[in-house]
Amino acid sequence: MVLESYRLWQEAESEVGYRVYFKTQQFDMGPSNDKSLRAVIANCQTNSIPHQVLSSSEVAQHFSGKIQIPHNFIGVLSELGGVIKPTKAVSLFQTLAIKRGATLRDNTEVKDIKRDHLSGGILVYTAKGKRFCARKCVVTVGAWMKELVKSVDGMDLPIQPIETTVCYWKIKEGYDADYKIEAQFPTFASYGQPYIYGTPTLEFPGLIKVALHGGCLCDPEKRTWGPVSLLGPLQSWVEERFSGRVDSSKPVIMQSCMYSITPDEDFVIDFLGGEFGKDVVIAGGFSGHGFKMGPVVGRILADLAVTGEAEGVDLTHFRIERFKENAKGNVKEFQDQVTLPLNV
Repeated sequence: MVLESYRLWQEAESEVGYRVYFKTQQFDMGPSNDKSLRAVIANCQTNSIPHQVLSSSEVAQHFSGKIQIPHNFIGVLSELGGVIKPTKAVSLFQTLAIKRGATLRDNTEVKDIKRDHLSGGILVYTAKGKRFCARKCVVTVGAWMKELVKSVDGMDLPIQPIETTVCYWKIKEGYDADYKIEAQFPTFASYGQPYIYGTPTLEFPGLIKVALHGGCLCDPEKRTWGPVSLLGPLQSWVEERFSGRVDSSKPVIMQSCMYSITPDEDFVIDFLGGEFGKDVVIAGGFSGHGFKMGPVVGRILADLAVTGEAEGVDLTHFRIERFKENAKGNVKEFQDQVTLPLNV
């Protein structure tokens, strides 16, 4: 799915005429025995993705000191990294949708979905009193998925909204150019507890994004909109990994956002079932790593809505039924990446 999504991003950019995806390498790091990191290496090998496994000394040499890792760590450098500009990406999808005949309804809250027993179709009701009729319905409501599905079908989907904080740190004078995406500085992730990720300088000149992959449970209607991340682990990580080249005293920008996570951190892509059968398709629980998969998930949802099948993709791991078989979902040999809860 990752490889198809990469191709579809390129196709969409070519059609719309501007870039939203800025390619660079991906650098994963962590203890040499970390099962999640070992899974990354195995995945690269299985899918023939070019990659290098580097020791701590090789990492220091490769990045000329811009990144340092402990002696018991290894680094994995692969070719499929990059940064997506989210606002431009949403605009891209909207532009292409309108081009293909779609009608967009902004600021329209969905309150209910019902089966139309007269026509056999689907009725969608909004908070503004509008009603829409269709043969098929695709539901992708993010952090509101659990609440909406519960009210529509009575099903208690184990999709939990969490609030998290994205942090941007100031690069010290004289080192700005080292961490730019134009200089091929990679996107990166640090495995272990806590799991930390980041991106090179692109969105804000002179700043690098480094954040914890985790947060606090929340009600999407009652967010704090304040910082929920532990700064201590981040400050230490920034100071140690970037060799003092990034100011670790505090982030200069902190932005609140939400994840919707599942117990196994795998997506939910399935038919709602029940009285709706295959006429309502749902997709959610993307657990903080779904946006980059937007093009391929969209293609799958279109397939499911139109033909009832997803061409070329095994959706077994994304079934709703997996939570009835095992409350924790898919069984894995490695630990979860999202840290819950965080105490500020």
